Amino acid sequence: MRIVSFLPSATEMLYALGLDEQLVGVTHECDYPPQAKNKPVVVRNVLPVETMTQAEIDRAVAERMHNGDSLYQIDEALLRKLSPDLILTQNLCQVCAPSGNEVSQVLQTLEKRPEILWLTPRTITEIFDNLRDLAKATGSESSAQDIIDDCNSRIDRLKSLTANCGKPPRVFCMEWLDPVYACGHWVPELVKLAGGTDELGREGGESVRISWDQISDYQAEVIVIMPCGFNLQQTMKEVWNSFGRYSPTRSKHAQAFFELPAVREGRVFAVDANSYFARPGPRVIEGAEVLAQIIHPELFEQRVHSASFQPVDVALLQGTLDPERDYVVENGAMVFTASYLQRRGYCCDSGCRNCPY
Repeated sequence: MRIVSFLPSATEMLYALGLDEQLVGVTHECDYPPQAKNKPVVVRNVLPVETMTQAEIDRAVAERMHNGDSLYQIDEALLRKLSPDLILTQNLCQVCAPSGNEVSQVLQTLEKRPEILWLTPRTITEIFDNLRDLAKATGSESSAQDIIDDCNSRIDRLKSLTANCGKPPRVFCMEWLDPVYACGHWVPELVKLAGGTDELGREGGESVRISWDQISDYQAEVIVIMPCGFNLQQTMKEVWNSFGRYSPTRSKHAQAFFELPAVREGRVFAVDANSYFARPGPRVIEGAEVLAQIIHPELFEQRVHSASFQPVDVALLQGTLDPERDYVVENGAMVFTASYLQRRGYCCDSGCRNCPY
């Protein structure tokens, strides 16, 4: 069977099922496992999102959707050459991957009509159902059940770990920074598994734009910043772009951000959303484990999943610098230390002498 994946999460599932040799085409976003980046790229993003701010991305996406334009470009010639027997795609989010009409249009250009498997989960259970559907379509049911059994065991361990933590703290998962979106789909479930509650999120529903008045009224005790499609370094950079004291793109709501209880208490965290929250695959269970350590650090003797999240240094974000710890002055010039750059959380590509990245 020759398989083309229009979804990073589907690509991850194929590799987990041991079907990588049958995978003949992927999207430009399929980067896990790393071997997936060696496959022919059939789908690319139309927008140059790497050079755009979150506000610019939001406006451009809204404009293209309003005009009925696609956000993705499908290489139809390559797709015909690959001649897939099965295409994996979704009809959940027009921003996440080619969907509905786009797929129907491209099918009309193919001489051999492939089967289409639609993967459109909204909950953790439906993610597992999608894995079963993929396994059934490819004859790998036993491998899928092993993965699901492992995920359920980890879920049971998390529930046991957080069972006696008392009242769940109020968590706000910020899925976009400018404008601000609350989380949706499976993410509120992950928060519950981790021993918290996100009442601004919509369990099983779409992520939605919310106002700063709603955020202020909610009085979150923990804030988790997880912009869709961003890894940890990219997320930390967006935090500084939106709320950093000297940022030229600083949000007009930055003062409201710093007045939130979670921010005042230093309980703000950035996560690798791209790997553990935005993609509906088995790794979302690791996302729940990351959230548990963020929400209930007292339950963990040592930090796990350390590369998956980072606390936001609020004082640093506000421009408070400690001489020697954060910088030294040499010949009248300020030189940032590795400690400062690590706590800032991203590489600025300026060639800093002490860059840890």
